[in-house]
Amino acid sequence: MTRTDTPPAWDERSQLTTFLDYVRDTARAKCEGVSAENARKAPLPGSPLMTLCGLISHLHWVEYYWFQVVFLGEEDEGPWTDEDPDREMRIAVDVPLPDLLTAYEQQAARYRALVTERSLDDTAKRSIRDGRQIDLRWILLHLIEETGRHNGHLDILRELLDGETGV
Repeated sequence: MTRTDTPPAWDERSQLTTFLDYVRDTARAKCEGVSAENARKAPLPGSPLMTLCGLISHLHWVEYYWFQVVFLGEEDEGPWTDEDPDREMRIAVDVPLPDLLTAYEQQAARYRALVTERSLDDTAKRSIRDGRQIDLRWILLHLIEETGRHNGHLDILRELLDGETGV
């Protein structure tokens, strides 16, 4: 897998989309070569949902939520419920990691196209929790931060599971 954090152009859109793709690719790279058994293990005693499968599922559903629910204003059909707000992580251990990674990549391709077709200044259809309206630029920045933070979790999990460390 080739990862690059150098955008092809220096405009804002190229920089944001390149860094989002970079952190997405990094998440996938953290999962390369892991066994099916280790992909489902939660080695941190205080975090029973923190698995490689769970985190990839979470990243998939986080992007779904911000692009489809908040930005486009579609109905929220995510797996979470009020009773089980982290359900996307819980149910992921029943799905093979390669399937989760494929779904994540296919979805990323759809969202790349969506971002290409829109202005960074386009306002989301739904407001955030505090009632403020955000734009596409904010969503891209948030996803870069969220995915980057979870890449650190993936790196720690991988080292605990099988000793593999990232670059």
